Amino acid sequence: MAAVSAVGEVGQRPNIIIMMSDDMGYSDIGCYGGEIQTPVLDGLARKGLRFTQFYNTARCCPTRASLLTGLYPHQAGIGHMMADKGLDGYRGDLNRKCVTIGEVLRPAGYSTYMVGKWHVTKHTHPEKESDKFNWPLQRGFDRYYGIINGASSLWDPNSLTRDNQPITIKNDPVYKPKEPYHFTDAISDNAAMFIDEHDPAKPFFMYVAYTAAHWPMHARERDMAKYKGQYDAGYEPIRKARLAKMKKLGVVEPNASLSPTVGNWDAVEDKPWEAACMETYAAMVDQMDQGIGRIVKALERKGALDNTLILFLQDNGGCAESGGRKEKGPLVTRADQPTLDPIPDDVAHYTGSWPKQTREGWPVLRGHVMPGPADTYIGYGRGWANVSNTPHREYKHWVHEGGISSPLIAHWPQGISARNGLRKEPGHLIDLMATCVELSGAAYPAERNNEKIHPMEGRSLVPVFGGASLDRKAIYWEHEGNRAVRVGDWKLVAKGRTGKWELYNLAADRSELDDLAASHPERVGELAAMWQAYAERAQVIPWPNAKNKNVSSGKKKL
Repeated sequence: MAAVSAVGEVGQRPNIIIMMSDDMGYSDIGCYGGEIQTPVLDGLARKGLRFTQFYNTARCCPTRASLLTGLYPHQAGIGHMMADKGLDGYRGDLNRKCVTIGEVLRPAGYSTYMVGKWHVTKHTHPEKESDKFNWPLQRGFDRYYGIINGASSLWDPNSLTRDNQPITIKNDPVYKPKEPYHFTDAISDNAAMFIDEHDPAKPFFMYVAYTAAHWPMHARERDMAKYKGQYDAGYEPIRKARLAKMKKLGVVEPNASLSPTVGNWDAVEDKPWEAACMETYAAMVDQMDQGIGRIVKALERKGALDNTLILFLQDNGGCAESGGRKEKGPLVTRADQPTLDPIPDDVAHYTGSWPKQTREGWPVLRGHVMPGPADTYIGYGRGWANVSNTPHREYKHWVHEGGISSPLIAHWPQGISARNGLRKEPGHLIDLMATCVELSGAAYPAERNNEKIHPMEGRSLVPVFGGASLDRKAIYWEHEGNRAVRVGDWKLVAKGRTGKWELYNLAADRSELDDLAASHPERVGELAAMWQAYAERAQVIPWPNAKNKNVSSGKKKL
């Protein structure tokens, strides 16, 4: 087997870095079919592996809970979002029946670092120290830089924290960038700094959680300029070009079909604005890739690149949420000068996702506004999310392939002999804990602090690195009532708690266009029973009260 042979021979356990982007589709990065410039990620793929059937959980915080713990998100207490719904699967905080990768690897001698978006606790602005019980340093990490909540301005993020101390971009005693602050760059630069300062006598685990390309669409002008005019032709030509490239690259099967295009470009009233939204999105992805390059350079400076396993993935599919967009009406323009009082440097001036103003006093604009600057706050829209998810159906929130399919790049020169390899074996976030445990030699605990710990749900991907398959019975999903189970090539999926089951043979129809439920009722019944047993075992059901305004019934939520 190609993987891990070097570990046994040399006796040197690998460093492990898991990098995750936010609200991006399967086809966005270059090595998975996109036109966005991602030369660093493409280079890692050329010197390693790309998984073509890797899965997330369809939403930000459930994915993070699953990645960190090796469990389905409900088992970790985060079946929905960050509110306590009164049921153990829906507490909105990591529970004590799970352990994080940091908590498992640190006792095995690993230094543990986390940078970026945490988003697995409701206590984002603590009133007392005990409120930080689920912050990174309390859940197994030695050092941390990032945001505790789920979304914010990238020019001035809220809940910004260094180690255990809330900070602002201005009063951070450590990070003083030479150009205007941007959170994507800050994530990359602080990750590189942690590597530079790491004691090479120990291996390390690092979790890098970008917020790119989650709304708001915030990017530097120089990066947006690279994509000027690239999306003027609209949605469908980009989707068709991506699918052709994806087939050539082998990241979809030759029989892959394009799901219906969403949005009529001819009917778009303000095409330059609509194209600018995608230009800004592309710039955000480009900027992230540049930052990953700085992390790779830091590994090279330490002589650590060859024995570091780098995994890159995404937390859910492209996001069809509006993020405050308004397609119709006149374009909103900003005033000639700030109209509000400035905000002091050391004040955290907002607690939700959306700031009402910039620190300089500019009102933050939403609606039909050109994206990019700090005084704007919108998303890129459903039409472009459909492009991001090429060729699949649906988006973030839903558990059709467009909502749950993720690239997974694996780069580890010393442990993976394949170059530019493809792996078609289905994998899931739950597999990352098991992979880290195997490579680190750590012991996954049966209990911790007198609390029984749920057993790992996943399988180590190490055999797949060497070309073998996994002994897996099924993979399961549930989010906001949207539910699915995959067994082999068969997938049963439904929208909402009351939606009918649909059945697809993914080997022939990964775009989920030909529902076979009516012609295979016995298989539907068998898979539905498996899903029901999982749901009862994994604390998916009972569901929270569907009348609760914070819980979607599975209907379209934009």
